[in-house]
Amino acid sequence: MYGVEDLDFLEGVFQKLLINFTWWVNRKDLEGNNLFEGGFLGLDNIGVFNRSEPLPTGGTLQQSDSTGWMAFYCLQMLNIALELAKTRPVYENIASKFFEHFLLIADAMSYRGAKKGELEPTDQSLWDEKDKFYYDAIHFGDHTQSLPIRSLVGLIPLYASLTLEPELLNKFPSFKKRLDWFIENRKSVAERNIASMTNRGVGEAPPLVDRLVAILERMLDEDEFLSDYGIRSLSKYHEQHPFELDVHGQKYEVKYLPGESDSGMFGGNSNWRGPIWFPVNFLLVESLQRFYLYYGLDLKVECPKGSGEYLNLAQCAQEIQHRLIHLFVPDADGNRACHGENDLVNQDPHFKDYVPFYEYFDGDTGRGLGASHQCGWTAVVAKWIHDNGTTCRTPKTPKPSTQPVRRNSIHSFETENELALSQEEDDDELLEKFAPKAGPFPGRLVRRRSGKSLMNLTIQSLDLGEDEDPKDPEPIAGFRDLKNVTAEMGDLKLSKSVSNQSADSRGHDQNLMSQIRSAFKKYKNRTDEDEADEFETRH
Repeated sequence: MYGVEDLDFLEGVFQKLLINFTWWVNRKDLEGNNLFEGGFLGLDNIGVFNRSEPLPTGGTLQQSDSTGWMAFYCLQMLNIALELAKTRPVYENIASKFFEHFLLIADAMSYRGAKKGELEPTDQSLWDEKDKFYYDAIHFGDHTQSLPIRSLVGLIPLYASLTLEPELLNKFPSFKKRLDWFIENRKSVAERNIASMTNRGVGEAPPLVDRLVAILERMLDEDEFLSDYGIRSLSKYHEQHPFELDVHGQKYEVKYLPGESDSGMFGGNSNWRGPIWFPVNFLLVESLQRFYLYYGLDLKVECPKGSGEYLNLAQCAQEIQHRLIHLFVPDADGNRACHGENDLVNQDPHFKDYVPFYEYFDGDTGRGLGASHQCGWTAVVAKWIHDNGTTCRTPKTPKPSTQPVRRNSIHSFETENELALSQEEDDDELLEKFAPKAGPFPGRLVRRRSGKSLMNLTIQSLDLGEDEDPKDPEPIAGFRDLKNVTAEMGDLKLSKSVSNQSADSRGHDQNLMSQIRSAFKKYKNRTDEDEADEFETRH
């Protein structure tokens, strides 16, 4: 509540995660080659075989998604270790271990079997150089057979990315020393998997950005992964081109199914062969934002493919968020995509505003599927509405053809009067009418200098009332014995109350309020050029 770091809790969690990580390394990397089998992983029927059972073909299934997850796992453990190392230096060595393990996993995904200094992917890796995509593969010992199914297993490796700031590295000399040693003595691994240790932007490893752009080309293609309502779990390409495999006379098939599953695999009560799932979309959005923090405006991709509109990766992330928000926003006729064609829940005043958070959603229509009470992961849409709601256009309405920062669309989170547009108004008038208010944080993506998670600040203003003096705050009642405190939201005036709090408690709360008002005052007067500020903004 008071912003105090609970390092004991974080350390306890880290120790448990360390045990879990070790189990995965020992049990799911049987050949010790940093490519993981994983098995089920919660993606039910995403593969051509039941991944919880032995393969009918024999051999070992090396999974792109589980290997990507483990690389992502390494980076999260690295982040936690560095956070703990700020006060407990012993964790610098553990951070080094996860840095090195991440690079070895990343190298195996694309370059397994490659000779020292080679930059070309091999046929033993999970990267298919012809299709420019990551696939699962069956390893038979002397050869590897790729399973060319375009699904989330080829997108999950995007999760495994991290930007280490120079300011952060300089705080940990032991970690930096070990990092420099690894880069110097394992040059091939470092050169193939680190964009740059000196320059921000496209960097010094072209294969990395080439693979990223190739994957995004498929992910942002509306004929493949990009739906009107988010990223599909299986490419729509497989609607006309199902993957088929004959094993000992038995046919196995994966085809695009945007709605319910037609298979009894894992009970048949969920489907990962086309629908939209929020957890994976959430992580993909965050991945694009992390990539943007490194590449900035230097890297743009066509979004959607074929549109002729090139966006930086933060803008691509925002476009995906808008589409996911559209699942729940009424269109011009008052219908919500998540309700499907059910007139009762779309139009009846007793039902239309009670929006369930479904388990997953149809990859074509956005209709809600599965359990209708899965508010856990689907509720992350609230964060996206908070971050980008005021820039989200109404579903089924065209977006402006030129949108440098994608903040001028007619949006859905306004009053009905504001959305009652006149046919006579031209585009310039509309853009001016619906442009978000200016403020110290006009929706730009920023990076914390502390190296913690990125933030997408959308606060339009943090202001004090004109008659408020942050140097002389009014005393407020203690939180424990609060009886009659009222707050006027406009100017933060707080009335005194009669309570039995101690003098120490009153002093603590007065000090807290003073800090809050001082912080508000600081942000009110902040400029982007203020180098002393905690945030660094990428333009």
